[in-house]
This record gives sequence, structure tokens and C-alpha cells, in this order.
Amino acid sequence: MEFNNTQPIYLQIADYVCDQIQQSTWKTDEKIPSVRELAVMLEVNPNTVMRSYEHLQNQDIIYTKRGMGYFTQANAAKNILKARRGQFIKEELPQVFKKMQLLGITLADMQAQHEQFIQSTNTPKS
Repeated sequence: MEFNNTQPIYLQIADYVCDQIQQSTWKTDEKIPSVRELAVMLEVNPNTVMRSYEHLQNQDIIYTKRGMGYFTQANAAKNILKARRGQFIKEELPQVFKKMQLLGITLADMQAQHEQFIQSTNTPKS
């Protein structure tokens, strides 16, 4: 995993875990990698992964079974989607709107581009 300097590593790891859950790589109530396993996989200190897991527990995304490890919450994907949508609307969308205004891009332009994007992603590849 490539880490960037714009966000703490433990949050980037938490995002990675959320990605795995949203993509259904790690399913509901399924055991996820242990702190040590994930630390080895991502080549980070286990304390950093532990901090990520604690953060995710506070967000009701994962839970621990004593002596067994960490598991995904039943409503983890829904909680992730809600949090990520809120973050996008609050933090990223205003920047997009500002850039659109500076460039003279209308909502109609954006809608046309969005429809084109959806069409290209739904087209089967040969």
C-alpha cells in the first residue's frame, strides 16, 4: 500500500479496511486480518494498525470477540457509506463546485459527463 503525506497513516489504513468491506472482500460478521497480519501485509507497525482498528470500532464498523479477533459489524457497509457520503458532501463537493464556477462548468455539463461515465462503466468489455 502506498501511503500519502496528506492524512495520518492510521486513517489511511482505516480507509483500506473500509474499502475491503464496501467491496465485499470482507463480509458481514467475517473475521478480518489480525493486527499483526495486517501490519505485515501493509508493512507498518502493529501499533498503527491497532490505532486504526480502535478508530473503526468507535465508528461501529468492526467489533472484537475476546480471544478470537476482529470481525465486521452487521451494518458496517451502511455505516461506511453514510460516513463517506457525508464527508464527500461536506468536504469535497464544495471544492468541486468552486472549481466548476471558476471554469464555467454548469450542472447540465456535469450531468452529461456523468451519464457518459455511467454508460462507459456499464458497457461490457470484449
